[in-house]
Amino acid sequence: MGEMKDADAVGEYGNPICGDLMHIYIKVKEMNGQKIIDDISFQTFGCAAAIATSSMITEIAKGKTLDEASNITRDDVAKSLDGLPPIKLHCSNLAADALKDAIKNYRENQK
Repeated sequence: MGEMKDADAVGEYGNPICGDLMHIYIKVKEMNGQKIIDDISFQTFGCAAAIATSSMITEIAKGKTLDEASNITRDDVAKSLDGLPPIKLHCSNLAADALKDAIKNYRENQK
């Protein structure tokens, strides 16, 4: 948890309606010709569900390739938390979208 000062990329995603805002920081390394998420952290401003989904996305994504991590869905996050109340499902969207934004930013920075 917390800002990663030497991150290779940062993803940001928020919901202006509920006020939740997530930053996902990733550190990437190459292993066997593939880009792997070596380290990941988050900084989230929002409700308990937003914080929980941010934490869970870091657990799910760490050690995965960028392609594998890009395929993590909101359902994956919610299932890993043994479900979320329907009114809080949007929080799992935020976590998955913030991770996808970090990966997109990493790839753009590598060009």
